[in-house]
Amino acid sequence: MTTVGILGGGQLARMMVLAGAPLGLRFVVFDPAADACAGQLAPLQVGAFDDTAALAEFAARVDVVTFDFENVPATSARWLAERRPVFPNPAALAVAQDRLSEKTLFQELGIPLPPFADIRSRDELAAKAVEFGMPCILKTRRLGYDGKGQFRIRGEADIDAAWQALGAQVDATGLILEGFVAFDREVSVVAVRGRDGEFRAWPLTGNWHVDGVLSASLAPAPASVAQHEAAIGYARRVAERLDYVGVFALELFCRGDELLANEMAPRVHNSGHWTSDGAETSQFENHLRAVLGLPLGDTRVLGYACMLNWLGRMPDARAVLAEPSGHWHDYGKQPRDGRKVGHANLRDDDAAALADALERVGQALARQAQVEPVVRALRER
Repeated sequence: MTTVGILGGGQLARMMVLAGAPLGLRFVVFDPAADACAGQLAPLQVGAFDDTAALAEFAARVDVVTFDFENVPATSARWLAERRPVFPNPAALAVAQDRLSEKTLFQELGIPLPPFADIRSRDELAAKAVEFGMPCILKTRRLGYDGKGQFRIRGEADIDAAWQALGAQVDATGLILEGFVAFDREVSVVAVRGRDGEFRAWPLTGNWHVDGVLSASLAPAPASVAQHEAAIGYARRVAERLDYVGVFALELFCRGDELLANEMAPRVHNSGHWTSDGAETSQFENHLRAVLGLPLGDTRVLGYACMLNWLGRMPDARAVLAEPSGHWHDYGKQPRDGRKVGHANLRDDDAAALADALERVGQALARQAQVEPVVRALRER
């Protein structure tokens, strides 16, 4: 029986474990936190990601290694790769960990994206902010996610405040300035590539965020056929250049008919959670199939599917479970402001019927603002 090692023990690892059980897989999860939620379902080894003694013990217990967390040190991934197969490969992980390397890759592959610049000083920041135009966004090159490590510069008066907020991190994480995109909507393509180079992608997903954190996703996205094809083509270029194995997400901005790359996530992704109940094969199962060298599953959507993210604390499940195709996913976490604690998936063959179900859920849970943009997108089809 094959044992899969997962670096990171959060909800993504938890859902991988659930998807791997029917495949007869065993798991060992490695995480610095003793209460990591995947440890409720699989053996948990507690240790620092840079502790080579702990990593050696972990490697001895598993046959193959993957991630649920992209900020695992690339040096640790390379160390493990000398002892066990590691997917995605450490080089791909390193590129995705650094926004400058990532955006340079997009540029080299001919994928459209907003202007960007490496920032080393306050004077460079001021000059590039004027060149790009304001608003623009100063970000840490590494370690930021879900809106963290960012400062929006709305005018010249914000330049000093931005440097004061993030400038001290210029040596530790690096800084990048990105031009602001006045986008119409945000979308993502979740894709998978196998060990043999087989590539598949789920339909383009439409995403809505609140304070930089995903609130809701809809598949297929409200986008043109050309946009669907372009996004999947961009994802294929990235996967092939990096010799990527496993699932990843490419996040994009829609501006009119144009798609602009934002960033990639080298792992199963929040915007692909709908696939657990709304696709022929989930992102979690296909990630494991890819990592193990198994044939990939079909990625077609079953009608229309929506994911609603739950932050802070879980709402009452009954409103979702009362719907014929409502599915509940509780991560087993303690409530905490802003924490991702679970999600719900709803699916229907008919767009109008799914919109009706979302309206009922939104009203029952006092979440009308969360479901409203998805309902509108479904009604406009």
